[in-house]
Order: sequence, then structure tokens, then C-alpha cells
Amino acid sequence: MKNTLAKIIVPVVAILALMPFVSSAEALIAGLLIALFIGNPYPTKNRIHLLLGISVAGMGAGMNLETVARVGLQGIGYTVVSIAGVIALGMLLKRLFKVEDEIALLITIGTAICGGSAIAAVTPVLRAKSHSVSVALGTVFILNAVALVIFPPIGHFFHMTERAFGLWSALAIHDTSSVVGATVTYGKIATEVGTTVKLARALWIVPVTLAIGYLKKDSNEGEDVKSKKPWFILWFLIAAALVTWIPALQPAGHVVDTIAKRLLVLTLFLIGLGLSRETLRSVGFRPLILGIALWIITATTTLTLIQNGFIG
Repeated sequence: MKNTLAKIIVPVVAILALMPFVSSAEALIAGLLIALFIGNPYPTKNRIHLLLGISVAGMGAGMNLETVARVGLQGIGYTVVSIAGVIALGMLLKRLFKVEDEIALLITIGTAICGGSAIAAVTPVLRAKSHSVSVALGTVFILNAVALVIFPPIGHFFHMTERAFGLWSALAIHDTSSVVGATVTYGKIATEVGTTVKLARALWIVPVTLAIGYLKKDSNEGEDVKSKKPWFILWFLIAAALVTWIPALQPAGHVVDTIAKRLLVLTLFLIGLGLSRETLRSVGFRPLILGIALWIITATTTLTLIQNGFIG
């Protein structure tokens, strides 16, 4: 009975998620409630990665490449420092909470760079066990869901400007999808800054993955391994370049941007559907505590630095 009901409700809510009156948080929560109380009868994992890439790339059509470049260059300093700091802190907390090395590293990399995308990129390099990947992704997805809901109210409580909120979201929220989802509700400038800084941060998947791959290669007696590449960043930049340097494309770019934002809301609904009871049970107590502690320290530290003018 539940399975039949879910097969009807899921497509209906998915269509509603494309409507302009449904917010990112509402879509995510709807997916989560359906997954927990009715169940998700459809496989959504592959669709999530595809839709996320398309939606982020499409949002590039609504941005100015010169602004993207300026914001990205301005943020490179604290991006490097924060990534290094989060990784160091994660390795320290791993010992404190006695979390398995592989799980701790995946959660830490996901927190430091860009959540599930970073975990997916590092997984084939580490040759990580499926259970470790599930635990890390589950932890990140849970915290993403929480962040998407609580970050905008916190930003308003501290009277953060759109630029400050966008920057904080990019530095403190794991996944690109949740950064965009949170900043879209805050304002256009917040979305532009948050998306740009997050994508610039996501570029660090490449050197970090290469570094891990090099170390892994040594430990495997020279055996080479492959990793996934964040191609959606390249398409985002291409879309931004087209509308920036060919003004005639800007009206079409706004249409593409609008469609991409609604597609992102649908993606967040699917992410909510992925947070099943099995996922929540698989996470376990210690990894979740590690992820929460790492996330809270990162979020509060960056918020303090932004509010006091040290980052901005």
C-alpha cells in the first residue's frame, strides 16, 4: 500500500517542486518526510548527480563572468587556509571521537571542499569501502538538510548582508546544491557570491584528489587509480562567459538561469528522498558526532571572522 502511494505522491511532489512557489527548504523537507514515512520507490542517486550538474551549469547563464572571476580571486586566500584548517581539525577530531580512518577522511574532505561531490571524487582514489562511503555521504546529506533550513534565519538574525551571507554559506555549507538553495532565498547577490565562491572552492577537488591519489599510488606499489572530475564547474564558467561576452544572449541566459534554479529545487527534493531510515541508521553515532563537531566549529569560526571583517 505504501509503495503504491509513494509511486503516486513522488511524481506529483516532484512536479510541484518545479513551481516557483516552492522553496528549496520546503522541497528538501518534503522529500525527507516522504522517504521516512512512506518510502522512496524510485532510484534517485544517479539522477541527483546529473541534475545537480545541469542546474549548477545552467545558473552560470545568469551570472557575469567578470564578477565570478573577481569574487573567486578575492576568496582564494581564505579558501586555501580554510581547507587546510578543516582537514587538520578533522584529523584531530578523528582521534578524539575514535572514528575509523577512512570514514573520518571522507567526512573531513566533504566538509573541507564541497560535500558529496568531493566524497565521490575521492572515493575511487581511496578505494573506499561502500559502507564508509555510505556513512560519509549520509552524514553530509543530513547536515546539508539542516543547514539549508537554519542558515537563512541565522543570517537574518545577525543582520548579515547578502554578500556576507553568500560568503558564509559557501564556506560553511557542504554541498553546492545546499549553498545555492540557502542563498537563493536570501537574495540575488547572496546567490552570486555563494555560488561563485563555492565553485571556486570545488576546484580544489582536483589537487586534493591528485595528492591523495599520489599517496595511494605509493601505498599500492605504483598502481594507478582514476577519479571523477567536477565537469559542471567548467560548463558553469562557459555559460557565464557566453552571456558576459555576447550581450544578445543575456535574455536567453535569464530564462536558462530561472529554469536551472527550479531544477535545483527538484534536485533538493530528490536529495531529501535519499535520506531514508536505512541511511540514517548506517551513519552511526561517532561519525555523525564527528561531522557535527567539524561543521559547527567551521560554521561558527567563519561566521565570527566574516562578522568582524577578517574575511570579506
